[in-house]
Amino acid sequence: MTLDRKQIEDIAMLARLSIKEDDIPVHQTELGEILKMVEQMKSVDTDAIEPLAHPLEIDARLRPDTITEENQREKNQKMAPQTQDGYYLVPKVIE
Repeated sequence: MTLDRKQIEDIAMLARLSIKEDDIPVHQTELGEILKMVEQMKSVDTDAIEPLAHPLEIDARLRPDTITEENQREKNQKMAPQTQDGYYLVPKVIE
C-alpha cells in the first residue's frame, strides 16, 4: 500500500509531528512497508488458533487472600495536620 504526500502530512499532523518536506518520501516508503507487513499478517488464517492471555504457559502463583498487616489508621492519622471521621483533610485545589 502506498501513501501519498497528503496522507503523510495528515498522519504527521494527527501525531503532532513536524516533518521536513525532504523527509516525506522517506516516510512514505517506511510507512508503506509497515502497512504491507500488516496486510501480510491479516492474510494469515488464525481461525484454528485459540487466543492467549499470555504468550507463555505459566501459571500465576497466587497468595492466600489474608490480612498481613494490622490497621494502623489511628497511628498514621496522629501525624496528619487535619483529619475528620477517619479521613485526611486537605486544602481544596479545584474550584
